[in-house]
Amino acid sequence: MQTIRIKTASSQDTEGARPGPGRDLTPLLAGAATAVGAIGAVLALVDSDSPLRGPFTLFFLLAAPAAAIAAALRGLEPFGRAIAAVAGAVVVNMLVTQGMLAVHQWSVRGGIVAVTAISALILLLVLVRRLRGRTTRRRTP
Repeated sequence: MQTIRIKTASSQDTEGARPGPGRDLTPLLAGAATAVGAIGAVLALVDSDSPLRGPFTLFFLLAAPAAAIAAALRGLEPFGRAIAAVAGAVVVNMLVTQGMLAVHQWSVRGGIVAVTAISALILLLVLVRRLRGRTTRRRTP
């Protein structure tokens, strides 16, 4: 008598090529979040009377610094990174607001520009750190 065994695919093979409608959802959601944030920043900068201005701008003010901080915290677990990134985004927004109020220069446009600049600076520093880490690893055998 002969035993016939059915060979199953390993979990690594099936993880990379998941069938179904949700297989490429992460890039789509990231693109949608980027679009919503950018629209919110533009609506706030042009002083639009759109009803979407408030929610989209609030999303931008939370998502832009949170994404930058999350990129800097690559080593943490995903849930911990999300909590730290959102908390850091709130801190960045509060520091920008407090600084602008302290010098009596508060404006919505100025706040949007300041948060954008700080988020871009954090992302730039993360990029420089990653590139510097790659070049030092390549030089050492």
